[in-house]
Amino acid sequence: MNKIEYIAPCHFGLEAVLKREIRDLGLEVISVDDGRVTFAGDESTAAVANIGLRTAERILLKVAEFPATTYDELFEATREVPWEDYLPRDAKFWAAKASSVKSKLFSPSDIQRIMKKAMAARMGKAYGLEWLPETGSSYPLRVSLKKDIVTVGLDTTGTSLHKRGYRVSPVIAPISETLAASLILLTPWRRGRILVDPFCGSGTFPIEAAMISANIAPGLKRDFLAESWDSIVPRGAFARAKEEARAKILRVPESDIQGYDIDPMAIRHCRDNAEAAGVLGHIHFQKRSVSELSHPKKYGFIITNPPYGERIEDRANLPEIYGALGKAYEGLDSWSMYVITAYDEAERQIGRKATKNRKIYNGMMKTYFYEYQGPKPPKTRNTDAGRKGR
Repeated sequence: MNKIEYIAPCHFGLEAVLKREIRDLGLEVISVDDGRVTFAGDESTAAVANIGLRTAERILLKVAEFPATTYDELFEATREVPWEDYLPRDAKFWAAKASSVKSKLFSPSDIQRIMKKAMAARMGKAYGLEWLPETGSSYPLRVSLKKDIVTVGLDTTGTSLHKRGYRVSPVIAPISETLAASLILLTPWRRGRILVDPFCGSGTFPIEAAMISANIAPGLKRDFLAESWDSIVPRGAFARAKEEARAKILRVPESDIQGYDIDPMAIRHCRDNAEAAGVLGHIHFQKRSVSELSHPKKYGFIITNPPYGERIEDRANLPEIYGALGKAYEGLDSWSMYVITAYDEAERQIGRKATKNRKIYNGMMKTYFYEYQGPKPPKTRNTDAGRKGR
Protein backbone atom coordinates (compact mmCIF):
# COMPACT_ATOMS: atom_id res chain seq x y z
CA MET A 1 0.00 0.00 0.00
CA ASN A 2 1.28 3.46 -0.92
CA LYS A 3 0.83 5.67 2.12
CA ILE A 4 -0.80 8.94 1.11
CA GLU A 5 -1.63 11.88 3.36
CA TYR A 6 -5.02 13.55 3.11
CA ILE A 7 -6.32 16.78 4.63
CA ALA A 8 -9.95 17.19 5.67
CA PRO A 9 -11.02 20.78 6.44
CA CYS A 10 -13.90 21.18 8.88
CA HIS A 11 -15.70 23.78 10.99
CA PHE A 12 -13.44 25.46 13.54
CA GLY A 13 -13.98 24.01 17.01
CA LEU A 14 -15.34 20.70 15.73
CA GLU A 15 -12.06 19.01 14.82
CA ALA A 16 -12.48 16.36 17.53
CA VAL A 17 -15.74 15.17 15.95
CA LEU A 18 -14.07 14.75 12.55
CA LYS A 19 -11.07 13.03 14.14
CA ARG A 20 -13.38 10.43 15.69
CA GLU A 21 -15.18 9.93 12.37
CA ILE A 22 -11.90 9.34 10.54
CA ARG A 23 -10.82 6.77 13.10
CA ASP A 24 -14.20 5.07 12.88
CA LEU A 25 -13.50 4.54 9.17
CA GLY A 26 -10.34 2.68 10.18
CA LEU A 27 -7.99 5.43 8.99
CA GLU A 28 -4.86 6.72 10.71
CA VAL A 29 -5.05 10.27 12.08
CA ILE A 30 -1.72 12.07 11.70
CA SER A 31 -2.44 15.52 13.14
CA VAL A 32 -5.23 17.84 14.22
CA ASP A 33 -4.98 21.58 13.57
CA ASP A 34 -7.39 24.49 13.65
CA GLY A 35 -10.09 23.71 11.13
CA ARG A 36 -8.55 20.56 9.67
CA VAL A 37 -7.49 16.97 10.33
CA THR A 38 -4.66 15.25 8.45
CA PHE A 39 -4.87 11.49 8.02
CA ALA A 40 -3.25 8.66 6.05
CA GLY A 41 -4.52 6.07 3.62
CA ASP A 42 -3.96 4.63 0.17
CA GLU A 43 -5.11 5.66 -3.31
CA SER A 44 -8.67 4.42 -2.68
CA THR A 45 -9.01 6.37 0.58
CA ALA A 46 -10.07 9.45 -1.39
CA ALA A 47 -13.25 7.59 -2.33
CA VAL A 48 -13.89 6.11 1.12
CA ALA A 49 -13.43 9.47 2.88
CA ASN A 50 -15.50 11.51 0.42
CA ILE A 51 -18.40 9.09 0.63
CA GLY A 52 -18.24 8.27 4.33
CA LEU A 53 -17.31 11.43 6.27
CA ARG A 54 -20.25 13.49 7.52
CA THR A 55 -18.37 16.41 9.07
CA ALA A 56 -15.55 17.20 6.60
CA GLU A 57 -15.96 20.03 4.08
CA ARG A 58 -13.80 18.36 1.41
CA ILE A 59 -10.95 15.87 1.02
CA LEU A 60 -7.57 17.15 -0.16
CA LEU A 61 -4.77 14.86 -1.28
CA LYS A 62 -1.66 16.37 0.28
CA VAL A 63 0.95 16.96 -2.40
CA ALA A 64 3.61 19.06 -0.69
CA GLU A 65 4.57 21.11 2.33
CA PHE A 66 7.48 23.56 2.38
CA PRO A 67 8.61 26.92 3.83
CA ALA A 68 8.40 30.10 1.75
CA THR A 69 8.87 33.72 2.80
CA THR A 70 9.33 35.24 -0.69
CA TYR A 71 7.61 34.71 -4.02
CA ASP A 72 10.90 33.44 -5.47
CA GLU A 73 11.01 30.75 -2.77
CA LEU A 74 7.36 29.91 -3.45
CA PHE A 75 8.03 29.58 -7.18
CA GLU A 76 11.12 27.41 -6.80
CA ALA A 77 9.60 25.12 -4.17
CA THR A 78 6.42 24.68 -6.22
CA ARG A 79 8.46 23.87 -9.34
CA GLU A 80 10.35 21.18 -7.40
CA VAL A 81 7.13 19.24 -6.75
CA PRO A 82 6.89 16.26 -9.17
CA TRP A 83 3.57 17.36 -10.65
CA GLU A 84 3.91 14.84 -13.48
CA ASP A 85 3.41 12.09 -10.87
CA TYR A 86 -0.05 13.48 -10.14
CA LEU A 87 -1.28 15.24 -13.27
CA PRO A 88 -1.59 13.86 -16.82
CA ARG A 89 -0.23 15.92 -19.70
CA ASP A 90 -3.68 17.33 -20.61
CA ALA A 91 -4.72 18.13 -17.00
CA LYS A 92 -6.53 21.39 -16.31
CA PHE A 93 -4.84 22.72 -13.17
CA TRP A 94 -4.90 25.89 -11.10
CA ALA A 95 -4.71 27.13 -7.52
CA ALA A 96 -8.43 27.42 -6.84
CA LYS A 97 -8.05 28.91 -3.38
CA ALA A 98 -5.21 30.27 -1.26
CA SER A 99 -5.29 31.40 2.36
CA SER A 100 -2.62 32.94 4.55
CA VAL A 101 -2.30 33.22 8.34
CA LYS A 102 0.66 34.87 10.07
CA SER A 103 2.81 34.58 6.93
CA LYS A 104 4.92 37.03 4.97
CA LEU A 105 3.14 36.04 1.77
CA PHE A 106 -0.44 37.17 2.23
CA SER A 107 -1.94 38.01 -1.17
CA PRO A 108 -4.13 35.09 -2.33
CA SER A 109 -4.15 36.23 -5.95
CA ASP A 110 -0.34 36.55 -6.09
CA ILE A 111 0.12 33.16 -4.43
CA GLN A 112 -2.26 31.57 -6.94
CA ARG A 113 -0.58 33.23 -9.93
CA ILE A 114 2.98 32.30 -8.90
CA MET A 115 2.05 28.68 -8.19
CA LYS A 116 0.24 28.27 -11.50
CA LYS A 117 3.31 29.63 -13.32
CA ALA A 118 5.66 27.28 -11.44
CA MET A 119 3.44 24.25 -12.06
CA ALA A 120 3.26 25.05 -15.78
CA ALA A 121 7.05 25.32 -15.94
CA ARG A 122 7.47 21.89 -14.32
CA MET A 123 4.73 20.24 -16.39
CA GLY A 124 6.02 21.67 -19.65
CA LYS A 125 9.53 20.38 -19.01
CA ALA A 126 8.34 16.96 -17.79
CA TYR A 127 6.13 16.35 -20.83
CA GLY A 128 8.31 18.15 -23.37
CA LEU A 129 5.61 20.68 -24.19
CA GLU A 130 5.96 24.39 -24.84
CA TRP A 131 2.22 24.81 -24.54
CA LEU A 132 0.00 22.83 -22.17
CA PRO A 133 -3.40 21.95 -23.65
CA GLU A 134 -5.36 21.74 -20.34
CA THR A 135 -8.23 19.99 -22.13
CA GLY A 136 -8.51 17.06 -19.72
CA SER A 137 -9.94 16.57 -16.23
CA SER A 138 -9.77 19.32 -13.61
CA TYR A 139 -7.18 19.17 -10.82
CA PRO A 140 -7.74 22.24 -8.63
CA LEU A 141 -5.34 23.01 -5.79
CA ARG A 142 -6.08 24.37 -2.34
CA VAL A 143 -3.14 26.17 -0.75
CA SER A 144 -2.76 27.33 2.85
CA LEU A 145 0.09 29.32 4.39
CA LYS A 146 0.50 29.32 8.15
CA LYS A 147 3.56 30.84 9.79
CA ASP A 148 5.36 30.77 6.41
CA ILE A 149 4.72 27.03 5.87
CA VAL A 150 2.96 26.29 2.59
CA THR A 151 0.65 23.25 2.47
CA VAL A 152 -0.57 22.17 -0.95
CA GLY A 153 -3.47 19.79 -1.55
CA LEU A 154 -5.29 18.51 -4.63
CA ASP A 155 -9.05 18.81 -4.22
CA THR A 156 -10.60 15.37 -4.77
CA THR A 157 -14.11 16.54 -3.87
CA GLY A 158 -15.19 19.38 -6.13
CA THR A 159 -18.44 20.82 -4.83
CA SER A 160 -18.25 20.99 -1.02
CA LEU A 161 -19.26 17.87 0.91
CA HIS A 162 -22.14 19.69 2.58
CA LYS A 163 -23.91 19.24 -0.76
CA ARG A 164 -25.28 15.76 -0.04
CA GLY A 165 -27.62 15.78 -3.01
CA TYR A 166 -30.87 15.58 -1.04
CA ARG A 167 -31.74 19.26 -0.68
CA VAL A 168 -34.31 19.42 -3.48
CA SER A 169 -36.52 21.98 -1.70
CA PRO A 170 -34.40 24.57 0.11
CA VAL A 171 -35.63 27.33 2.41
CA ILE A 172 -33.99 30.58 3.44
CA ALA A 173 -30.71 30.35 5.40
CA PRO A 174 -30.65 26.63 6.28
CA ILE A 175 -27.86 25.29 8.44
CA SER A 176 -25.29 23.38 6.39
CA GLU A 177 -25.48 19.60 6.36
CA THR A 178 -21.90 19.17 7.59
CA LEU A 179 -22.41 21.56 10.50
CA ALA A 180 -25.70 19.91 11.46
CA ALA A 181 -24.08 16.47 11.45
CA SER A 182 -21.12 17.77 13.48
CA LEU A 183 -23.39 19.24 16.15
CA ILE A 184 -25.49 16.08 16.38
CA LEU A 185 -22.35 13.95 16.78
CA LEU A 186 -21.11 16.39 19.43
CA THR A 187 -24.08 15.51 21.65
CA PRO A 188 -24.72 12.23 23.53
CA TRP A 189 -27.66 11.46 21.20
CA ARG A 190 -27.45 7.99 19.69
CA ARG A 191 -29.57 5.72 17.52
CA GLY A 192 -32.81 4.80 19.29
CA ARG A 193 -32.97 7.97 21.42
CA ILE A 194 -35.71 10.56 20.88
CA LEU A 195 -34.71 13.65 18.88
CA VAL A 196 -36.95 16.63 18.17
CA ASP A 197 -36.22 19.78 16.18
CA PRO A 198 -39.04 22.31 16.83
CA PHE A 199 -37.68 24.75 14.19
CA CYS A 200 -36.88 22.22 11.49
CA GLY A 201 -36.85 24.62 8.51
CA SER A 202 -35.69 22.49 5.57
CA GLY A 203 -35.28 19.44 7.84
CA THR A 204 -31.48 19.33 8.04
CA PHE A 205 -31.14 18.24 11.69
CA PRO A 206 -33.80 15.46 11.49
CA ILE A 207 -32.53 14.25 8.10
CA GLU A 208 -28.89 14.12 9.20
CA ALA A 209 -29.93 12.35 12.42
CA ALA A 210 -31.97 9.82 10.45
CA MET A 211 -29.04 9.18 8.10
CA ILE A 212 -26.79 8.60 11.12
CA SER A 213 -29.40 6.31 12.67
CA ALA A 214 -29.77 4.28 9.46
CA ASN A 215 -26.00 4.32 8.82
CA ILE A 216 -26.52 5.94 5.40
CA ALA A 217 -23.23 7.34 4.11
CA PRO A 218 -23.59 11.05 3.29
CA GLY A 219 -21.93 10.85 -0.14
CA LEU A 220 -24.05 8.12 -1.72
CA LYS A 221 -26.23 10.45 -3.80
CA ARG A 222 -23.58 12.71 -5.37
CA ASP A 223 -20.55 12.76 -7.63
CA PHE A 224 -16.97 13.75 -6.85
CA LEU A 225 -14.29 15.49 -8.88
CA ALA A 226 -11.73 12.68 -8.53
CA GLU A 227 -14.12 10.25 -10.25
CA SER A 228 -13.12 11.89 -13.56
CA TRP A 229 -9.36 11.67 -12.95
CA ASP A 230 -7.14 9.51 -15.11
CA SER A 231 -4.49 9.23 -12.42
CA ILE A 232 -3.98 8.88 -8.63
CA VAL A 233 -7.35 7.36 -7.68
CA PRO A 234 -7.91 3.85 -9.13
CA ARG A 235 -10.68 3.36 -11.64
CA GLY A 236 -13.76 2.01 -9.92
CA ALA A 237 -12.69 3.13 -6.42
CA PHE A 238 -15.75 5.33 -5.94
CA ALA A 239 -18.14 2.68 -7.26
CA ARG A 240 -16.67 0.09 -4.90
CA ALA A 241 -16.79 2.46 -1.92
CA LYS A 242 -20.44 3.26 -2.61
CA GLU A 243 -21.30 -0.42 -2.94
CA GLU A 244 -19.63 -1.17 0.40
CA ALA A 245 -21.43 1.77 2.04
CA ARG A 246 -24.83 0.60 0.73
CA ALA A 247 -24.24 -2.84 2.23
CA LYS A 248 -23.94 -1.25 5.69
CA ILE A 249 -27.28 0.58 5.64
CA LEU A 250 -29.73 -0.44 8.37
CA ARG A 251 -33.04 -0.91 6.58
CA VAL A 252 -35.21 -0.70 9.70
CA PRO A 253 -33.30 1.43 12.22
CA GLU A 254 -34.71 2.01 15.67
CA SER A 255 -35.51 5.72 15.64
CA ASP A 256 -37.85 8.35 17.07
CA ILE A 257 -36.96 11.52 15.15
CA GLN A 258 -39.40 14.40 14.78
CA GLY A 259 -39.36 17.78 13.09
CA TYR A 260 -41.83 20.61 13.70
CA ASP A 261 -42.29 23.98 12.04
CA ILE A 262 -45.05 26.56 12.13
CA ASP A 263 -44.81 27.05 8.34
CA PRO A 264 -46.71 24.40 6.34
CA MET A 265 -44.56 25.10 3.27
CA ALA A 266 -41.43 24.34 5.32
CA ILE A 267 -42.93 21.00 6.34
CA ARG A 268 -43.58 20.21 2.68
CA HIS A 269 -39.94 21.05 1.86
CA CYS A 270 -38.77 18.86 4.76
CA ARG A 271 -40.68 15.88 3.42
CA ASP A 272 -39.35 16.41 -0.10
CA ASN A 273 -35.77 16.58 1.19
CA ALA A 274 -36.19 13.58 3.49
CA GLU A 275 -37.65 11.53 0.63
CA ALA A 276 -34.66 12.48 -1.56
CA ALA A 277 -32.33 11.40 1.26
CA GLY A 278 -34.14 8.07 1.61
CA VAL A 279 -35.20 8.66 5.22
CA LEU A 280 -38.77 9.96 4.97
CA GLY A 281 -40.05 6.82 6.67
CA HIS A 282 -37.74 7.40 9.64
CA ILE A 283 -38.92 10.94 10.51
CA HIS A 284 -42.24 12.38 11.66
CA PHE A 285 -42.71 15.94 10.34
CA GLN A 286 -45.62 18.02 11.58
CA LYS A 287 -46.88 21.60 11.41
CA ARG A 288 -46.64 22.68 15.03
CA SER A 289 -45.50 25.78 16.93
CA VAL A 290 -42.77 25.58 19.55
CA SER A 291 -45.33 26.41 22.25
CA GLU A 292 -47.01 23.07 21.46
CA LEU A 293 -43.81 21.09 21.96
CA SER A 294 -44.38 18.16 24.31
CA HIS A 295 -43.54 14.47 24.50
CA PRO A 296 -44.64 11.71 26.90
CA LYS A 297 -41.27 9.93 26.96
CA LYS A 298 -38.23 10.85 29.04
CA TYR A 299 -34.56 11.36 28.22
CA GLY A 300 -35.14 12.90 24.81
CA PHE A 301 -33.12 15.50 22.93
CA ILE A 302 -33.98 18.85 21.41
CA ILE A 303 -31.39 19.80 18.77
CA THR A 304 -32.38 22.93 16.91
CA ASN A 305 -31.45 26.05 14.97
CA PRO A 306 -34.07 28.69 15.90
CA PRO A 307 -34.47 32.00 14.04
CA TYR A 308 -31.57 34.44 14.60
CA GLY A 309 -33.36 37.61 13.55
CA GLU A 310 -31.17 38.22 10.52
CA ARG A 311 -33.67 40.81 9.28
CA ILE A 312 -34.33 43.82 11.52
CA GLU A 313 -38.10 43.39 11.20
CA ASP A 314 -37.86 39.84 12.60
CA ARG A 315 -35.87 40.69 15.73
CA ALA A 316 -38.88 41.92 17.67
CA ASN A 317 -40.27 38.36 17.68
CA LEU A 318 -37.15 36.71 19.13
CA PRO A 319 -37.90 37.16 22.87
CA GLU A 320 -41.28 35.49 22.40
CA ILE A 321 -39.82 32.64 20.31
CA TYR A 322 -36.98 31.86 22.73
CA GLY A 323 -39.26 32.34 25.73
CA ALA A 324 -41.66 29.76 24.28
CA LEU A 325 -38.75 27.37 23.69
CA GLY A 326 -37.63 27.75 27.30
CA LYS A 327 -41.15 27.18 28.62
CA ALA A 328 -41.59 24.07 26.46
CA TYR A 329 -38.26 22.72 27.67
CA GLU A 330 -39.35 23.15 31.28
CA GLY A 331 -42.17 20.70 30.64
CA LEU A 332 -39.87 18.02 29.23
CA ASP A 333 -38.69 16.21 32.31
CA SER A 334 -35.15 14.81 32.03
CA TRP A 335 -34.59 16.01 28.45
CA SER A 336 -31.42 17.62 27.05
CA MET A 337 -31.47 20.62 24.73
CA TYR A 338 -28.88 21.88 22.23
CA VAL A 339 -29.43 25.22 20.50
CA ILE A 340 -27.26 26.92 17.86
CA THR A 341 -28.03 30.62 17.45
CA ALA A 342 -26.52 34.05 16.85
CA TYR A 343 -29.12 35.67 19.13
CA ASP A 344 -27.13 37.10 22.03
CA GLU A 345 -30.13 37.13 24.39
CA ALA A 346 -30.86 33.42 23.91
CA GLU A 347 -30.00 32.25 27.45
CA ARG A 348 -31.86 35.10 29.11
CA GLN A 349 -35.01 34.58 27.08
CA ILE A 350 -34.89 30.78 27.45
CA GLY A 351 -34.83 31.46 31.17
CA ARG A 352 -31.82 29.45 32.29
CA LYS A 353 -28.09 29.39 31.87
CA ALA A 354 -26.67 26.71 29.60
CA THR A 355 -24.52 23.92 31.02
CA LYS A 356 -21.93 24.83 28.40
CA ASN A 357 -21.67 26.92 25.26
CA ARG A 358 -19.29 26.79 22.30
CA LYS A 359 -18.49 29.47 19.75
CA ILE A 360 -19.21 28.09 16.28
CA TYR A 361 -19.02 29.81 12.91
CA ASN A 362 -22.04 29.08 10.73
CA GLY A 363 -20.57 30.28 7.44
CA MET A 364 -19.21 33.74 8.26
CA MET A 365 -21.67 34.26 11.11
CA LYS A 366 -20.48 33.82 14.69
CA THR A 367 -22.95 31.69 16.60
CA TYR A 368 -23.05 29.88 19.93
CA PHE A 369 -24.02 26.29 20.57
CA TYR A 370 -25.82 26.25 23.92
CA GLU A 371 -25.83 22.88 25.67
CA TYR A 372 -28.48 22.14 28.31
CA GLN A 373 -27.51 18.71 29.54
CA GLY A 374 -30.19 16.59 31.15
CA PRO A 375 -29.64 13.49 33.30
CA LYS A 376 -28.45 10.24 31.80
CA PRO A 377 -31.08 7.49 31.50
CA PRO A 378 -30.72 4.59 33.91
CA LYS A 379 -28.82 1.61 32.59
CA THR A 380 -31.08 -1.24 31.54
CA ARG A 381 -30.53 -4.48 33.37
CA ASN A 382 -29.07 -7.25 31.24
CA THR A 383 -31.25 -10.20 32.25
CA ASP A 384 -29.21 -12.78 30.34
CA ALA A 385 -26.00 -11.55 31.95
CA GLY A 386 -27.71 -11.71 35.33
CA ARG A 387 -28.71 -15.30 34.77
CA LYS A 388 -25.22 -16.28 33.75
CA GLY A 389 -23.86 -14.80 36.94
CA ARG A 390 -26.05 -16.95 39.15
